[in-house]
Amino acid sequence: MNNLQSLKIESFKPLREIVFENLREAILEGKLEPGQRLMEIQLADQLGVSRTPVREAIRKLELEGLVIMVPRKGAYVADVSIKDIMEVLEIRAVLEGLAASLAAERMTEEELDELELLSYQFKQCYQKDDVDGMIQKDIDFHERIFISARNQKLIQIALSLREQIHRFRVTYISEYNKGKDLAADHQKIVEAISERDANKAYEIATSHIENAGSNMMESVLYGKDRD
Repeated sequence: MNNLQSLKIESFKPLREIVFENLREAILEGKLEPGQRLMEIQLADQLGVSRTPVREAIRKLELEGLVIMVPRKGAYVADVSIKDIMEVLEIRAVLEGLAASLAAERMTEEELDELELLSYQFKQCYQKDDVDGMIQKDIDFHERIFISARNQKLIQIALSLREQIHRFRVTYISEYNKGKDLAADHQKIVEAISERDANKAYEIATSHIENAGSNMMESVLYGKDRD
């Protein structure tokens, strides 16, 4: 656990919330790995806080399913099974297709311009081998589609699923050929939405997630085999 840094305290936020957000981000980004034990004293020392907010943050992370408590052993970063990932990806593919089809009918011209820009920016990040940039632009691209679908329940469900696979996003999106495929898919989605073809947008967006999911599974399985 040497990837954590002392916290920047924001006076308008409770300390327990700041600790929670930082630990949550560390788990989602893979800085705290699945199966890793969370030692309150070490975390408190690294973050520059007392043990109390760390303990409270760990309890909240347990409620989110990111941490598991093992009797007489302590807290551990929750592992994610292959079955869990497959189930999430199956649902997400359908949701992404639905969002794209609704966006084809409801997205404004200004929002379409923004989506086109995000697609272009993702491609730029890929060409520069900017993995962090690719991840953020990929998130922004899909969020733009969901927001333009104008269905709040759909957005809420998609966000909850997205966070369950975020830990593996870095692994699969950083592979050179995978980034190229994603960039091409993004452009196809933009074109389908700009044509106001809901059926085409659904098919391309669904296929996009299915292909990305297959790539993610390959990356996860490769990582497990390598371990």
